[in-house]
Amino acid sequence: MNSIIIGTGSYIPTKTVCNEDFLGNVFFDANGTRLDKQNREIIEQFEKITEIKERRHVSADLVTSDIAYFAAEDALASSKVDREGLDYIIVAHNFGDVRDVNKMPDFVPNIAARVKHKLKIKNPQTIAYDLPFGCPGWLQAMIQADYFLKSGDARRALVIGAETLSRVSDPHDRDSLIYSDGAGAAILEAVESKEPVGILAHSTRTDTLDQAFMLQMDRSYNPERRNDELFIKMNGHRVYEYALKQVPKLVKKTIEKAGLLIDDVRKVLLHQANAKMDAAILDRLYRLFGRKEAPPGVMPMIISWLGNNSVASVPTLLDLLLKGRLGSHDLNQRDVILMASVGAGMNINAMAYRMP
Repeated sequence: MNSIIIGTGSYIPTKTVCNEDFLGNVFFDANGTRLDKQNREIIEQFEKITEIKERRHVSADLVTSDIAYFAAEDALASSKVDREGLDYIIVAHNFGDVRDVNKMPDFVPNIAARVKHKLKIKNPQTIAYDLPFGCPGWLQAMIQADYFLKSGDARRALVIGAETLSRVSDPHDRDSLIYSDGAGAAILEAVESKEPVGILAHSTRTDTLDQAFMLQMDRSYNPERRNDELFIKMNGHRVYEYALKQVPKLVKKTIEKAGLLIDDVRKVLLHQANAKMDAAILDRLYRLFGRKEAPPGVMPMIISWLGNNSVASVPTLLDLLLKGRLGSHDLNQRDVILMASVGAGMNINAMAYRMP
């Protein structure tokens, strides 16, 4: 049995937020001291490092379960399968339905149950559950679905990644420029094949001894807002160093586990966290295989106009790639894709996939 992707979908929010929209923000450091740099200088430096020029935020009337549902409908339309035949709906997210900026998240019923309800699926054997796993959540949900399908207990699974980080980011923290909203989805189906296709191999690691709290929830950097409100906080420098050290090694392990060579990989889809970091990870990966540099065009990027939307990052990138919406980037039969992500936990995962 092989697990192949038979349909993908995504939802890109309609509200575009440009870097210039942050010129009026008041930024503080972690100690509550107002930054002495001008906002324009802060924003220009941020754009130079991350390459983020704009990002998407959901409109006020939408929450995570809504955009997860939109991505699911898109994937179902792409696959043309009967939704009543889904065995699993797995939704990766981290903050539930946050209905207003920094209001208490709503987790009951779980987001997957809400999506199943919105899809009007009657089948009680369509199991719906959530997976919080940081930014690598969607890829980890794909890994779980692969196990279900290869066990023979399931035939199809809808795997969604959805997040509204704009509702949990501190407007007084420079990192608020990184975060965005969005949703992506894929439908996996079990098929018999004489040769390996679809998901070939995957790997995961979790480092918690010294790295568990490099991303966490904490109060605003603005001393006047330090009440019970909690916002996402990141030790960006440590995350950067951790990712550069560990992600290439795990990706290499996955490639070798699949019985592949680095030259077999046509595209590398990395979590869109920071363009400079992603480029450095790719370079280190190829150096691990004795290559001086990666070939041109191997890593499509969407961070410049979508920002970092956590679990939605990789599935959205995949959907746009498969639907021919990334310019010169394309995929052909038997091409190998390498997908990888890193995030809160600290968690890393990677997957090798061959186009059927």
